[in-house]
Amino acid sequence: MAFWYCYYHFIWSTYQRAPLLEANLETLVHVWIRDKSSALEAEVLAVNGTETHVHVAASVPPKISPAEWVRNVKGFTAHEANSRFPDLLERFRWQSGYGVLTISPRHVDYVVNYVNRQKQHHAENTLNPNFERIALDSDQ
Repeated sequence: MAFWYCYYHFIWSTYQRAPLLEANLETLVHVWIRDKSSALEAEVLAVNGTETHVHVAASVPPKISPAEWVRNVKGFTAHEANSRFPDLLERFRWQSGYGVLTISPRHVDYVVNYVNRQKQHHAENTLNPNFERIALDSDQ
């Protein structure tokens, strides 16, 4: 096996920032993110967010690109949400874009802590603007 450290901070939102990630669905989405990541041999170090977006700190192996990981995770979670909750007022969708930042090994703990405290950061307005950025596409 090759030696590698590939740490990332991913951020993406629900389609048009719809507040769909209420407590029950949010918990399941986090489980599905971990499940799909495990199937892709990636490790989720932290996952959290708000009703409108998700932050994930993850270690993704170099055999899969960050874009491929995001595509797989977003697709899987949206499919699961729509198949398990067919009575949602609107179909569950993620925006097409996302943000991704690389993390040096010495900053992993800082980013994991930031992700774990997402709700607190939003409530107290202690957000790091660099960590809250999502792709600038038309469907944010």
